[in-house]
Amino acid sequence: MPNAPVTTTLTLSSKNYSSWSLRGWLLARFAGLPFEEVLLSPDDPGAKAEMLLLAPSILVPCLRHQGVQVWDTLAIAEYLNEVKPKAGLLPADRAARAHCRAICGEMHSGFTSLRSALPMNLKGHFKGYKVWSRAQADIDHVLAIWQDCLGRYGGPFLFGEQPCMADAMYAPVVTRLRTYDVKVKNAACAAYCDTIASLPEMKEWTAAALLEPEAIDELEVEF
Repeated sequence: MPNAPVTTTLTLSSKNYSSWSLRGWLLARFAGLPFEEVLLSPDDPGAKAEMLLLAPSILVPCLRHQGVQVWDTLAIAEYLNEVKPKAGLLPADRAARAHCRAICGEMHSGFTSLRSALPMNLKGHFKGYKVWSRAQADIDHVLAIWQDCLGRYGGPFLFGEQPCMADAMYAPVVTRLRTYDVKVKNAACAAYCDTIASLPEMKEWTAAALLEPEAIDELEVEF
C-alpha cells in the first residue's frame, strides 16, 4: 500500500492580530509552496503571548515540510529560499541580497516602540490616533528604509519588480499605518503602501481576518 503523501503545513495564530503569522504566510505564498493552514485557538497560551508581545513563540508561524519543522520568520524565509530558489525571495545580486537580509533583520529584531504602540489590528481603524515620539521615530526609520530601497531598486516593491522577503517582513507595517490613520507624506512610500495592500495575497489574508469572530480586548486599543 503506497505511503500517504506528506502534507506541508503552516501553523498560524490570528489573522487579524498576528503580524508574524502574516509574514510567514506571505513568505510561503511568495515562494509558491503549497501548504495547509493550521490555525491555533486564540486561547492557546503561546499564540496569545506572541500576539500580546509578551514572549516569542515557537508555535507561530511554524512550517512543516518534508519532515522538517522550522519556526522563526527569518529561518522560514531562508528555508523557503533554499527549497524554492527560483521564487526570488532574495534578490539575485549579491549586494542587494545583503541589503535585503539587513533590513529584514532590522524588522525582525527592532522597531519595538512601533510594535507596542500600534499593534496589528486589521479590523480596526482609529482616526486621529496619537502616535507618540518613540513610535514616530520607528515609523520615520521604516519610511526611510522604504524610500531608499524604492529609489535604489526602482520599485514597485522594495527590491524591484516582484515581492520578496523584505516585502513580506514589512507588509504588517503597511496595515498598521492604515489602521492607525498614519499619514504617509512621501509619494513613493504612499504608492508602496498601495502596492502592498493591493496584492492578491494581502486581500485574501485581510478578507479572512475580517471574518474572525474572536476579539482580544488587550489589542482593541484606542488612545
